[in-house]
Amino acid sequence: MPAKKKKTTATKNDIEKYLDKIVSGDCITAMKKLPDASVDLVFADPPYNLQLGQAELTRPDNSRVDGVDDEWDKFDSFKAYDDFTREWLSEARRVLKPHGAIWVIGSYHNIFRVGTAIQDTGFWILNDVIWRKTNPMPNFRGTRLTNAHETLIWAARDQKSKYTFNYRALKTANDDLQMRSDWELPICTGNERIKGDDGAKTHPTQKPESLLYRVLIGSTNPGDVVLDPFFGSGTTGAAAKYLGRHFIGIERDKAYIAAARKRIARVKPLEGDDLQTQPSPKAAPRVPFGQVIETKLIKPGAKLYSRNKNYSAKVRADGSLYVKDGETEIQGSIHKVGAAVQKAEACNGWTYWHYEEKTGLKPIDFLRDKIRKGMAG
Repeated sequence: MPAKKKKTTATKNDIEKYLDKIVSGDCITAMKKLPDASVDLVFADPPYNLQLGQAELTRPDNSRVDGVDDEWDKFDSFKAYDDFTREWLSEARRVLKPHGAIWVIGSYHNIFRVGTAIQDTGFWILNDVIWRKTNPMPNFRGTRLTNAHETLIWAARDQKSKYTFNYRALKTANDDLQMRSDWELPICTGNERIKGDDGAKTHPTQKPESLLYRVLIGSTNPGDVVLDPFFGSGTTGAAAKYLGRHFIGIERDKAYIAAARKRIARVKPLEGDDLQTQPSPKAAPRVPFGQVIETKLIKPGAKLYSRNKNYSAKVRADGSLYVKDGETEIQGSIHKVGAAVQKAEACNGWTYWHYEEKTGLKPIDFLRDKIRKGMAG
């Protein structure tokens, strides 16, 4: 009778020895050593498999373009690349906690193949994000459109995962507008670009820290563990350390490892209150509208209005609203009445209904936030 396979379980001691360290070696081999369900997020910038048609790329003046021609980006065939992709994705999914998620970035050369593998492996895609480069490298030969963007795929471990999404933090960072799925950020240049003693770029596809900053603020919390199986020059580690997250980096190129360690050692992490972000509405304590009435922030008999004042409703002592529209009377919760006057199936009454102040109309959601702040002391 074959021996029963020992189940790997994540304990603090099992994963602690890897925290904030760079593991030298092949990503798949290294991930196999990590315990099941041990990391909160995976950020992966895998080889793009560029399949270059010429030995080198030159500008119109015949100067050489410092592109990607490293051995780690070369595969014998699309099948070989697909097999590699499915293998590392399977390991990434195994080490993710049940409510973990993954981000994968790629270009048109590989992202469609990677996207198929992500779904085939069992992940549940949440968004694809277009990173629009404000300063892209031009197409020097003038034979194609300038490649001005890369694509990120954000996916939960599975369909039922309660993944982290700091919606309000990203909305606040975007001047109180919902964060969209197209991000306009510059490529890595200037002092941020890691260079060797000869002045040449250490890594050909170094990502800007601003990109990782947004990913980590939006989909992790302080203290979370972020795994990067293609660590390169350490952008994920630098952003994670700065934002109070733990990282695990895997990299096989010794020059990249040396550069990453030196880079991360210079990072001074944020601490305490500096790390706090706007709380997610889901994490905030529940406040019924009746509590707004009980605390006299709005008094019975007051009127609430839709944003454009097309509709108004009177507040009653129990927190219900009352509307008389011709011969029709509508009464019920802020949500039910809001939906009824719009003839809609549903309505978020907290954002639909407004109260009047000297400065104008304000959503009643402001009053809910006021009560929540009081609960926090």
